[in-house]
Amino acid sequence: MLIFSIVLMAIKFAAYLLTHSNAILTDAFESIINVVAGGFALFSIYYSTLPKDENHPYGHGKVEYLSVGLEGGLIVLAGGAIILKSVMGFFHPSEIHSIDIGLYFSLFAGGCNYVMGKYLIRQGKVHQSSLMVADGKHLISDTVSSIGLVVGLVIIYFTKIYWLDNLIAMLFGGFIFYTGFKLLKESVTNLLDEADYEKLDLVVSILNNHREEKWIDMHNLRVLKYGAHLHIDAHITLPWYDNLELSHNEVSKVEYLIKDKLEGEVEFFIHADPCLPASCPICPIHDCKVRKHDFIKRLDWTLENLLPDKKHIL
Repeated sequence: MLIFSIVLMAIKFAAYLLTHSNAILTDAFESIINVVAGGFALFSIYYSTLPKDENHPYGHGKVEYLSVGLEGGLIVLAGGAIILKSVMGFFHPSEIHSIDIGLYFSLFAGGCNYVMGKYLIRQGKVHQSSLMVADGKHLISDTVSSIGLVVGLVIIYFTKIYWLDNLIAMLFGGFIFYTGFKLLKESVTNLLDEADYEKLDLVVSILNNHREEKWIDMHNLRVLKYGAHLHIDAHITLPWYDNLELSHNEVSKVEYLIKDKLEGEVEFFIHADPCLPASCPICPIHDCKVRKHDFIKRLDWTLENLLPDKKHIL
């Protein structure tokens, strides 16, 4: 990734030196960010794979979100600088030449970005790496920029309206700024442990599809992400008359189920609650000899009733 970014940066700056196009310079500026982000990404991927220790009991995975935030911040700065330079270009225009060569360079760079971007997104999903997915999306956005850039350069080439170069650069500067802002926002939300409803939905679906009779109820479900690692908390209601060993077996079943169905490393902390008389109407245990109330119906588990820290009653 780092070597790839350095090569593309050299190609784009060569295209700028040949053409003096501000639109091409926007692409070249973003390549600098790719190089800096690529270097930090290498360190982050290495650091995130380090095992847990006394100072980092949940591992080192969150460094990936820091890396994504750094990349997003740099992209925001680059987008702002590009917009500023484009505005200045209207007042101090520069001569543009060799547009055809700039077209070839931009097409080549855009194609390379697309191939590498798709590869990083695919590998990021396989390895549960937010950093690789973010880098892949960034390269795909570079591809979109390159396509728009090529279209703009073609228009300039045939119309000879050279002030369009600054307008195109300004538009892509705004697009780059927006891309960086989204990455920055994603980094902050992950560092603040904002709920990942897609992952929560998956956990709820797994629990519903493999639910056992003694799992009377569940609540206070939480999913925290640490890079490729997941930390899941939950409270489960079990029969009060089971001994500790039997209750532990049920808790282990839930833990092994989630670990088996979810990709990546999963740490599951389950708090076992004894059932109460109020649990009887939703308790499906058919041979319970201490039931205080008739069974009415099994409660379907959803995000709305699993997330609150509150036992369920009818």
